[in-house]
Amino acid sequence: MSANHEILSANERYARGFVHGDLESRPGRRFAVVTCMDARLDPAKFLGLEEGDAHVIRNAGGVVSDDALRSLIVSHWLLGTEHAYVIGHLDCGMAKIGDEELRTKLSAETGADTSGVDFLTFSDVDQAVKDSVARIRTSELLSDDFTATGYVYDVTTGLLRSVS
Repeated sequence: MSANHEILSANERYARGFVHGDLESRPGRRFAVVTCMDARLDPAKFLGLEEGDAHVIRNAGGVVSDDALRSLIVSHWLLGTEHAYVIGHLDCGMAKIGDEELRTKLSAETGADTSGVDFLTFSDVDQAVKDSVARIRTSELLSDDFTATGYVYDVTTGLLRSVS
């Protein structure tokens, strides 16, 4: 069975029992989560979230990039969030490779010029989370009462550790 067929079948089963069509776009718990796209992380499960509880923004490394910050600004000003949780994780692939190494790999594979691409790699996950939290706290486009907290998720235990 192809992955496409599997996800469509799963979606049909889900839709048969779907009862959340009346949820508002505003997150009920008034916070957003920025975390990594790593398949080992399921923020709904490890944070006890239900549909409609929070905005979840995912990208490689879980960094507050320009686009993640844009999403947080929209989340705050248009949809009422008051807090962001930035959650990095141990054994993150973005901490295992540097921008130059990734550029070299991509250039060899694709022939494309990647010299202008910042892949936002990092060597220290704790510091990457702290930097992302600081970016939120100092953004002129978020109100002074919008707050942020940082954690690192341990992929072997499922526990969060505070880093901010």
